[in-house]
Amino acid sequence: MINSTQVSYFILTAYLDSGPLKYLYFMIILSLYMLIVISNVFLIVVICINRSLHEPMYLFLCSLFVNELYGSTGLFPFLLLQILSDIHTVSKAFCFLQIFCLYSYGNVEFFNLAIMSYDRYLAICYPLQYNTRMTPNKTRILIAVTWLFSFLAIMVLLSLSGTLQFCGNIINKLYCGNYPIVKLACFDTRVNNIYGLIYTVISICIPLILILYTYLKILRVCFSGSKQTRQKAVSTCTPHLVSLLNFSFGCYFQLLQSRFDMSRVPNVLRVFISLYFLTCQPLFTPLLYELNMSQIPLICKCLLCGEVLISQHIKK
Repeated sequence: MINSTQVSYFILTAYLDSGPLKYLYFMIILSLYMLIVISNVFLIVVICINRSLHEPMYLFLCSLFVNELYGSTGLFPFLLLQILSDIHTVSKAFCFLQIFCLYSYGNVEFFNLAIMSYDRYLAICYPLQYNTRMTPNKTRILIAVTWLFSFLAIMVLLSLSGTLQFCGNIINKLYCGNYPIVKLACFDTRVNNIYGLIYTVISICIPLILILYTYLKILRVCFSGSKQTRQKAVSTCTPHLVSLLNFSFGCYFQLLQSRFDMSRVPNVLRVFISLYFLTCQPLFTPLLYELNMSQIPLICKCLLCGEVLISQHIKK
């Protein structure tokens, strides 16, 4: 047993000695990170500098892209350093900082997808009243509440974990996680478990109920509406649904790795499951929305060619 006063760092044991291959892994991770940064930053800039895109749908997208950039930055630079290092340790303070970044990223992502489904619900079910129901002020409030609530919820979670006394410092993961750290506690963790349950219900059940409700309403309108209404619903909801499913798979993989013994699973598969949550979503979401929304590719072409944008050319 390690005395709790001596635990100032944690050891990450999921890294294996890959020899010369570590440089190949480094280049792969670096390439993925650069692709995520370039694609998300580019779309954020495109949305911010064009007033014609200052609509609720694109502002929610901008919030989503900022979060993708935030979450991947909380992981990839750390991974790059660990791949090249021979000693895979992380200080206690940095470990909690990383947990804050990664957990708040997941929270913001799910809530952002939930309010995006609500926005699509209003646009499809109440097209004539959309501008009065989804005002600019309401859009800003929804985005602000999403970020503030996520940060506050994670701060409470970490304040409870930070007061624990630890009897070990070994984490069998590639990066820090709250549940593996709580398992290292020497004494009773009932308060952590109760808050973790409350946090899970609020962070997952409430957005999930909102998403299910809005899509049930959208389906009802599609079945009873015209062909044009169905086409509009498909074109606007498909990117969101694909992004939601991809994120849900990532959450499921993350839950499997955190809660169950994965020692019998091949190491390559364990690494894939561990990184899917924070790699595939930031990587594919910008590409997904860019390909499915005609306004963004058109503006990108205009920006790259140095042309002057005229708002009426890109409005539906």
